[in-house]
Amino acid sequence: MLQEKLRGLLPVAEVDARAISALVGGSAAAILALKWMQWRRIQAKMEEARRTRDHGLDQMEKAAWKFKVQNPGGVPASRILSLSLVELTEKLQDGSLAPENVLYAYIDKALAVTREVNCVTDFIHGCEEQLQSLREQKEKGLLYGVPVSIKDHIGCKGHVSTCGLVQFLGKVEEEDSVIIKVLKSQGAIPFVKTNIPQSMLNYDCSNLIFGQTVHPLNPKKSPGGSSGGEGALIAAGGSLLGFGTDVAGSIRLPSSFCGICGLKPTGITDHFHFSATIGPMARDVDSLALCMRALLCDELFQLDPTVPPLPFNEEIYNSSKPLRIGYYDEDGYFEPSPSMRRAVREIKNLLQEAGHTLVPFTPPRIDYMVDELFTRGLFSDGATTLLGKFKGDLLDPNLKSQINCYRLPILVKRILAFFLKPVVSRAEPNSTNMIRG
Repeated sequence: MLQEKLRGLLPVAEVDARAISALVGGSAAAILALKWMQWRRIQAKMEEARRTRDHGLDQMEKAAWKFKVQNPGGVPASRILSLSLVELTEKLQDGSLAPENVLYAYIDKALAVTREVNCVTDFIHGCEEQLQSLREQKEKGLLYGVPVSIKDHIGCKGHVSTCGLVQFLGKVEEEDSVIIKVLKSQGAIPFVKTNIPQSMLNYDCSNLIFGQTVHPLNPKKSPGGSSGGEGALIAAGGSLLGFGTDVAGSIRLPSSFCGICGLKPTGITDHFHFSATIGPMARDVDSLALCMRALLCDELFQLDPTVPPLPFNEEIYNSSKPLRIGYYDEDGYFEPSPSMRRAVREIKNLLQEAGHTLVPFTPPRIDYMVDELFTRGLFSDGATTLLGKFKGDLLDPNLKSQINCYRLPILVKRILAFFLKPVVSRAEPNSTNMIRG
């Protein structure tokens, strides 16, 4: 009897098993279909962004060609491109060079550079209209007629600040950021936006939207990051003055990699709510000084009340009074490269020969500063805000190891830290932590 009853239940069990199998299979197919649709939406957005970029490059080419045709006997572009920022501004101020000649020379050069290194992501087409408004300005600003390039995520009205992430595509800026407003008030002409790494928290310069930017002298090398597009464009001669941002070296590293000069001044808040710093990048120190003279003006102090209203101090800058300068060639945390250590010592000797007093010192509590204040401050929410920016996006291969580490559960991170800390400490030469850096 029992066997007969069991036999009678078998068909029912088989039906239930088939139903469950069908349900699981259908759910898996539905999940795969949803993921494929999401992937297609992301691809479509990125393709549209690339078409917009390509259209902008076409506009640059047409604008430069049109100007050449209409001005066949104009000033040779090579002459304009050879001028330093200080020399260029002098000629623009006295009228021996017209802003039109300068702008179109740099549009043409920037186009040629980006075809080699892939550094320009957007053409700021309003630059041509701005030429007209320059004639209406009652006073010529210190940067009158100077074309400037800006890092991708610096807000410019009518343009997208992508941060290398899909979620920001299509979100057009409704107004210029403070730095753009101040630059325009000083007569500068923003004309292109430049490439960055995805999320900007990387020392390379690659994202899945616009691709990899390479070093202008060696395409097998990186220009650095995160202001890598700026570094490459300026180093290759496609821009005279650009603007990057810096949290942990994003101006200084590409400037060093590309052999140009960069300055990290005061702080702003960016799309990730980090206290970043916006600053100039140029070919020489005199250009940075001229730029800061222009930026530290009433317009900036009125637009951004967080900036102390301190104009550029010409007396201190031009003073020949000997200074007392502290220096170090290693901080006990990061191991400097031989070239970096040599550079510090060469500068130290030059400053001493110029009559200044150089005092060696060791940065105090460096482990506490880097581990507790910087690193924990940067990721005080366990990288939750940062990881949220990657939702609905594809991850650039250059960031996978970094982001996957952030995604580990806090318990796993603590267990790994417990076991790895003694190993890392023993591996550090002279207590210099290269791994954590």
